[in-house]
Amino acid sequence: MSSPAHSRRRMTGIGRVLVVVYGILALGATGRSLVQIIERFDHAPLAFTLSAASALVYIVATLALIFSARRAWYRVAWIAILFEMVGVLSIGTLSLVRPDLFPEATVWSFYGMGYLFIPLVLPFFGLWWLITHRPVSAPEPVVAA
Repeated sequence: MSSPAHSRRRMTGIGRVLVVVYGILALGATGRSLVQIIERFDHAPLAFTLSAASALVYIVATLALIFSARRAWYRVAWIAILFEMVGVLSIGTLSLVRPDLFPEATVWSFYGMGYLFIPLVLPFFGLWWLITHRPVSAPEPVVAA
């Protein structure tokens, strides 16, 4: 397990910016999906369900990045960010090829165009950060011979 000091060091610079951006997207996607689902779910159920799914992914990714100094959370961060990448690439492509499936945009429609394409580039930065900031393993105990 890592020390509190190590956890603080992981959340400086780009790590802190990454968490803030993920947190903002989590709030934005959650708010958007809730309003869409409450006000007009029957208009575009697929799009609005996908917006809610993306919100959940951003919430999990935000928490996982915050606690990624722990191995379990590090793995969760990998899973969430890979899911996000697959989601934004597949939904982005599908929204271009079959726009009739998306009468209203989702967070990931058109590769996140409604969010200044941040959903498209964010998972690449997230994965880069995870690769360059692996959790430190606990030192092996010294055994006297």
